[in-house]
Amino acid sequence: MPVEPLSQKEIEDRLAELPGWSLDGDRISRSYRLDSHFAAAAMVVHIAQVQEELDHHSDLTLSYHTVSLTVNTHSVGGAVTELDFALARRVEELAPGHGAS
Repeated sequence: MPVEPLSQKEIEDRLAELPGWSLDGDRISRSYRLDSHFAAAAMVVHIAQVQEELDHHSDLTLSYHTVSLTVNTHSVGGAVTELDFALARRVEELAPGHGAS
């Protein structure tokens, strides 16, 4: 099934369901704060596993106690699509298990 860019309204509606996520130019993004560098690194590995399962990858940054993601869909010229929100929802599901806030 082809992936289509979402409209501004569709993006806003989906972001309303994902506290902490925001539109950053042509991407959606979120940062998580964790208790330790090890916890942050473990979360990065878990996110990478989800990205492989979805075959959809974000820019993923590991800092000392922080994990940041920015995501858009390269195959449609860097627009935001439902694939991006599918990844964001999966990350939101796994974040509490890592103690992320």
